[in-house]
Amino acid sequence: MSTSLGPQTTEAPDEMRPDPAAAPRRGRRRSTRPVWDEEPSLLTQTAKTLTLVVICALILIPLYTVVLTSLSTEATINAAGGMVLIPGELTLEAYTTILSGGVVTRSILISIGITTVGTLISTTVSVLAAYGLSRTDSLFHRPLLFVFIITMFFSAGLIPTYLVVSSLGLINSYWALILPGAVSAFNIIIIRSFFMNIDSSILEAARIDGASEFRILGQIVLPMSMAVVAVVALFYGVGYWNSFFNAMLYLPDSSKWPLQMVLRSYVLEGVTLPGSETRPVGVEGYRPPASLALQMAIVVMALVPILLVYPFIQKHFTKGVIFGAIKG
Repeated sequence: MSTSLGPQTTEAPDEMRPDPAAAPRRGRRRSTRPVWDEEPSLLTQTAKTLTLVVICALILIPLYTVVLTSLSTEATINAAGGMVLIPGELTLEAYTTILSGGVVTRSILISIGITTVGTLISTTVSVLAAYGLSRTDSLFHRPLLFVFIITMFFSAGLIPTYLVVSSLGLINSYWALILPGAVSAFNIIIIRSFFMNIDSSILEAARIDGASEFRILGQIVLPMSMAVVAVVALFYGVGYWNSFFNAMLYLPDSSKWPLQMVLRSYVLEGVTLPGSETRPVGVEGYRPPASLALQMAIVVMALVPILLVYPFIQKHFTKGVIFGAIKG
């Protein structure tokens, strides 16, 4: 009898042998992408394109009509029966009229001043409050945060707010358009969340080097948070520019009205404002531009500043708001 000292090999039964055709199938199954990661079909791409075209048309056509009507003459507007869709005789008389002085020009300057000052004050106060609330070891951190959150859901109401503004002597004052809504708890929470995402080791290193809290905020935190600050500043700016309700409550003098209040009274209600006469003194044969052209010109003047600023801030929205809402 002889024995073999070498390794012995045994063949696996047929039922245990791997199927050579099964491996490619398993490989193909693993390489299959999720539904949302697959290439869209031609029908899907066409539907998306048509949807975007319709949305753009719904936005741009009314804007085009407003601008074209503001540039049209009285004869063109009368021939169109109202809003102008097909260009006819064009003129700049409406813009020349509203920018040559009077209530509209004054209201534009008032709106620019209120928006600039109000945005600066609101953004500064919000950044300071958010930085203090983002330091979890600060004095009365939790009670103060609770107070800010409560104001997002409950308010005193219109009459108590009016009584406070009246008791402070702000009736018929421009400060009545700024101070009552100078701080938004929502914007403070957004900035606070962004500040809390900053690496704490960077701030601790600055404190070890002897930096004060104001220096840390100004030289370290703010340069790293320009995205969220720009977005919040845009929120405040748009709010101040579009606000008319506070002017209706607190400014009985029409000469102090901002542009949005003039827009509401002159365009929506058809009220002739004091000092809004369009006929120049001493000019014979002058024919003022059509009333509808003047109204649409005021609408355009109310839209232009936001349209000019928004493209420069839009790129910060995703980084500023969404990233700032990740951590609370």
